[in-house]
Amino acid sequence: MTRCASCASGSPGGSRGRGDGGSGSVLAIAVIASVAAFTLTLVPLAQALVVKQRVVAAADAAALAAADTASGATAGFPCDAAGRAARLNGARLGRCEIDGLIATVSAVSAYWGMNITVLARAGPPGGAR
Repeated sequence: MTRCASCASGSPGGSRGRGDGGSGSVLAIAVIASVAAFTLTLVPLAQALVVKQRVVAAADAAALAAADTASGATAGFPCDAAGRAARLNGARLGRCEIDGLIATVSAVSAYWGMNITVLARAGPPGGAR
C-alpha cells in the first residue's frame, strides 16, 4: 500500500485538514474566565449584604436600648445606651433622637469606603404613630 505525498502533507485534499482542533481549549478558557468574572462580582455583593444586615441588627438593638432607657426600664442616658448597643454590634451610632418614650436612631458602618446607614425606631406599642 502506498500513500500519496499530498495526503501526509496536510493539503486540503488530504485527510489532515485544519478543522476545529483546539477549539475546545478556547471554549474551556472562556467558560473559566466567565465563571471567575461572575464570582469576582458576586462575592463583594454578598459581603455588602452581610454588612447591611449587621448594621440593621445594630440599629434595631440601639433603638431598643435607647427606648428601654427612655422608659426607665434600664438606668442611664438613652443615647449613651444606643451608642453602646451599636458598638457591640459592630457599627457606630449616627443619630439619636428621643421623643417622649420613642427612640429614633441610625447605625452606620463603612464598607469599601461607602457608609451603610440604617434607621430604626423603637418605643411602646402604639406610640410610633
